[in-house]
Amino acid sequence: MKMNPPNLLTLSRFVLAGFFMLCLSISFPGSEIAAVVFFGIAALTDALDGHLARTVYGCSDFGKLMDPLADKVLTAAAFIGFVETGIMSAWMVTLILAREMMVTGLRLLVADKGVVLAAGRWGKHKTIWQMVFISAVLLLLAAYSVYPLSFMETDLFWILVQGSAGVVTALTVWSGLIYFWQNRHLLSETTDAK
Repeated sequence: MKMNPPNLLTLSRFVLAGFFMLCLSISFPGSEIAAVVFFGIAALTDALDGHLARTVYGCSDFGKLMDPLADKVLTAAAFIGFVETGIMSAWMVTLILAREMMVTGLRLLVADKGVVLAAGRWGKHKTIWQMVFISAVLLLLAAYSVYPLSFMETDLFWILVQGSAGVVTALTVWSGLIYFWQNRHLLSETTDAK
């Protein structure tokens, strides 16, 4: 299969996610700043591959499957890294990843019938808020690594961070419940067929 530039950009996001996770997991001078850089480049490849696919090369079956998967790997790397740094609790990340895997599973189930399930309105909101949360936390960690900010050492700051993580988790779960409810007829048709 010949790989066009959008698909190569999508594949590059898997590699960038690996380097990003490495920067979050291993502490070395500038690791927090490197994490921001890798995450930022990955986000840019996401925007660029989508633009190129829509305007120049066309959407491929490979892109339809792998682009959202690359996004999920990138966000999963961030959330797992946040567990290691104590920013998020493991149960939050478990719920988020379970939702993402279940939605992906549903999409794969109905793909056999030629049905393409697009992201719903709540799913898009979920993605935006996940990215805002991840970006904000990464920037704060990078800023703290350069110049330790006293307010980041207060209980109130960590309560706000944990509260924000809780909101993102709740929104992720809620969007998944709505997605399954709106597509329940497809799920029942798939199980009936078996």
